[in-house]
Amino acid sequence: MDRRSIHINTLRTCARSTLDRLELQNLEIGVPAGRNRRCELRKRRATGEMRVQKSSTVSRQPIVFLLLSAALFFSIVVVSIQSFFFTGRKSHLNMEGIAILSDFQSRVQQCVARRGLGLTADIIDHCRLVLKFPEGTNSTWYNSQFKIFEPLEYQYDVCEAILLWEQYRNMTTVLTREYLDVRPDGWLDYAAKRIAQLGAEKCYNHSLCEEHLGLILPSKPPFHPRQFRTCAVIGNSGDLLKTEFGQEIDEHDAVFRDNEAPVNEKYAKHVGLKRDFRLVVRGAARNMVAILNGSCADEVLIIKSVTHRDFNKMIESIPNPVYLFQGIVLRRGAKGTGMKSVELALSTCDIVDIYGFTVDPGYTEWTRYFSAPRKGHNPLQGRAFYQLLECLGVIRIHSPMRSDRKLDWSDVPSRDIIKRAHAAALHLKKIQAKGQTSDLGPFSNCKVWGTAGKDGAGPISGSPSMSYTRRKSNYSKWELLPFESLRREAQEHYFQMEGVSLYKMDGNRLDDLVCVKHDSVRF
Repeated sequence: MDRRSIHINTLRTCARSTLDRLELQNLEIGVPAGRNRRCELRKRRATGEMRVQKSSTVSRQPIVFLLLSAALFFSIVVVSIQSFFFTGRKSHLNMEGIAILSDFQSRVQQCVARRGLGLTADIIDHCRLVLKFPEGTNSTWYNSQFKIFEPLEYQYDVCEAILLWEQYRNMTTVLTREYLDVRPDGWLDYAAKRIAQLGAEKCYNHSLCEEHLGLILPSKPPFHPRQFRTCAVIGNSGDLLKTEFGQEIDEHDAVFRDNEAPVNEKYAKHVGLKRDFRLVVRGAARNMVAILNGSCADEVLIIKSVTHRDFNKMIESIPNPVYLFQGIVLRRGAKGTGMKSVELALSTCDIVDIYGFTVDPGYTEWTRYFSAPRKGHNPLQGRAFYQLLECLGVIRIHSPMRSDRKLDWSDVPSRDIIKRAHAAALHLKKIQAKGQTSDLGPFSNCKVWGTAGKDGAGPISGSPSMSYTRRKSNYSKWELLPFESLRREAQEHYFQMEGVSLYKMDGNRLDDLVCVKHDSVRF
């Protein structure tokens, strides 16, 4: 269309619009015309305006739609790029962590094959494996509760085990006053569970519970992580008589013993003479005076489960410190007091050597180096579990059943390898948490927080009525220990943990902790 045609059409449009307005005005001022004509013109005008508006709206809709589509497309591209890089990085980290854990599993498998005395490890995936006893193993131990004989296979989650036992090295395993003060209903509910024959389900009478626990309740932890470099945990197995471990045992910084196991010249060449800690069940605690007879006043007695009102008179009469153990329940692990002694040692020692824990598969009674055999716990389950702990670098097993007595631990994963596996397992746990927590540091499992008194609020264990012997006992050696007297590694650990003591809450895991902050380094 040329310029002339455009100009003519424009003039026609303007003329038509002008005529319409004039005609409408004439109609409105009384110019003779029919009512229908007026309505028709108004309708035509309105229709024309709507047509113009509709045309404008229709012309704008594609533009708006295109803009929205472009914005949406751009957003999708950006999100896709971010997701690609994030997922790629996450996938890379996952694959790297799985590779580290798979390599660690292979090392554990090789360790079990070399040190397991016939045990083998079958790998299921990067976390799970099965320890198997060889075919033909004489499984004669009968579980009267479940009416079955012991199985020959035991499945473990190595990732969970690494996290559990590395965390255990930071734990406090003695019941303290600060724990009961900080834990919700600590005195009312939990304290009652640690007192036998209290006469009530809860400590409604606080003074009564204080009377029962006061003698054995330190204000703060008397022992500390990394306090000792090497520790020996001595079981009671009869295999101790097959080898003379005595001197080797006594060379450790601290020695842990169980129940009424004797320490004297008769057995000195087999079990040594050093006495530092003794973990006892309630039945053995009734004989604490006889058990501690002949020991120096430094030997610490730790009761495994509960105290009893009858114990107080005995405790007042001896110079030895007495405490209550604060451990976990290992339903799939080894049973007995020996395992609790291992837990206690791990919370204070860098290296834990165990003696007197291995026996021949298939035996039906516990053999003891100092008395006749008696009924005990599942031997195959215990042996498999201890072997797993050794190949995880948690403990070192010493046994006359191993022909090579050279202290060669090269087939056990090193601390650096264990740390890498621990970091990988921790990262895997973070991914599995699906955003529930982003902090998986040493305090990530702290469910309850509290603060200890600046001056160690509360007296050291004891009561005003205790005997002179008791008042001059060795409680102060542990509970008033100057910070500067700790070994360097223990001091460094204290600062790394920011002066926080970790306690287990309940159950057989360390997922929920009571964490108590200390404002100073004064013990």
